[in-house]
Amino acid sequence: MIKGLGGFGDMAKMMKAAKDMQDRMQKMQADLDTITVTGESGAGLVRATATAKGELTALDIDPSIFVPSEKEVVEDLILAAIKDAQRKAQDKMQSEMARISQELGLPADMKLPF
Repeated sequence: MIKGLGGFGDMAKMMKAAKDMQDRMQKMQADLDTITVTGESGAGLVRATATAKGELTALDIDPSIFVPSEKEVVEDLILAAIKDAQRKAQDKMQSEMARISQELGLPADMKLPF
């Protein structure tokens, strides 16, 4: 005789939890496209804006730094601002992943997506 659903009930719960996790991961991936971070260098003379996925979306350069003899300094400031934005984007992505993991009751050190 079959007694109820037995292990199948647990399997259904696991499948639902997996589907919920997949839905949340897809939403988070979409959200990362809309979350922006701004990196800067030279005390704000150069600002780079990127999505939380690290895609550079804007670059703002104060015109006061455009002195021909300072070309290398300007280039260094631009690179530093971009790297700062990318680092902040990576940090934001990791914090969003950790938040989703916590909401799903997963271990804090579990790396998402699988």
